[in-house]
Amino acid sequence: MSESKRKGIYLLPNLLTTAGLFSGFYAVVASMNGRFEAAAVAIFVAMIFDGLDGRVARMTNTQSEFGAEYDSMADMVSFGMAPALVAYNWGLTDLGKVGWLAAFIYVAGAALRLARFNTQLGVADKRFFQGLASPAAAALVAGMVWVGVDYDVDGKEFGLVVAVLTGLAGLLMVSNFKYNSFKEVDWHGKVPFVGLLIVMLVFIIVATAPSLVLFFVFALYALAGPINTFRSVDKVRLEDVVGDHEESDCDFAVSPNKVSEPEQEKTSEQKQTHKKTPESEQ
Repeated sequence: MSESKRKGIYLLPNLLTTAGLFSGFYAVVASMNGRFEAAAVAIFVAMIFDGLDGRVARMTNTQSEFGAEYDSMADMVSFGMAPALVAYNWGLTDLGKVGWLAAFIYVAGAALRLARFNTQLGVADKRFFQGLASPAAAALVAGMVWVGVDYDVDGKEFGLVVAVLTGLAGLLMVSNFKYNSFKEVDWHGKVPFVGLLIVMLVFIIVATAPSLVLFFVFALYALAGPINTFRSVDKVRLEDVVGDHEESDCDFAVSPNKVSEPEQEKTSEQKQTHKKTPESEQ
């Protein structure tokens, strides 16, 4: 009897993950029907659910290995397949092989990014992401489509631009460029009253032109990775940009979270028993 009680899955966090998965699937269907604005918005909605499921799981103490794996699979659909297909249907169909190759580069980059992230748990520097996170890459591509629709831009007329940006987003995901994770921000601490006014101002700015503002923000974030990397090293090497750089997780300065050589063996043993957590939680 007690054994049967332990079986099953937690409803609330997995329900949120399912909602994110549905949003990604809806984005693909909407793009196939020519509703590209709805498709782009659906990807941003998937980002919201992806950010909620992990936090709800921690708040309610309902984390599970099943939930972590399910979230990773949902991320592949919502932030891997969906943005690539939306971009392809919007502006890459007339490019032939070049079009679907650019879309595939993005899909492959998202798959490799998620796989690498899951294998680096426990040894990565929590302050930075190694490579552009898949939700941010999806927001970059979806924001491009959303801006194009809002300003009556025919994606097929700018197919090469769409291909370059889509392929570049895929390559940034598998790069060694370091991106701030903003985990050092104390979200539970107090802020001055003016901080609330700034937050209200941000909401107003986003509401005036959501597609343009969101695309601009995520484009700046995508550029911040190479800038942070080139500013952090004296001499840029190939492994600083791409390649096997897992041990330091692109942490080019000495970090208090960096694992020393005598502890690497111990860390690898702990990593085998460490439960995977979704990318949005890290």
